[in-house]
Amino acid sequence: LKDLVVFNDDVNTFEHVINTLIRVCKHTPEQAEQCTWIIHYKGKCKVKTGTYEELRPMKDAICEAGIDAKIV
Repeated sequence: LKDLVVFNDDVNTFEHVINTLIRVCKHTPEQAEQCTWIIHYKGKCKVKTGTYEELRPMKDAICEAGIDAKIV
C-alpha cells in the first residue's frame, strides 16, 4: 500500500486545506482539521493510505486545488 502525503506551504489557508481534505479524501471535519495542524507543524501529513490506483485521482485533485501532495 501507498500513502498520500500532503505538504505544508505558506500559500494556502487552513480552511482551504481542510475543505479540500473533506471534499477529496472524504475526511470528517475533525480528521481534516487534525491533518491540517500536523501539516502546519510537522511540514507534512499522511492523509490517506491505499493502492496507487485509489490515491492517484485524490492526489491530482489536491494538486489541482493548489496544494502540494505526493504518493509515497
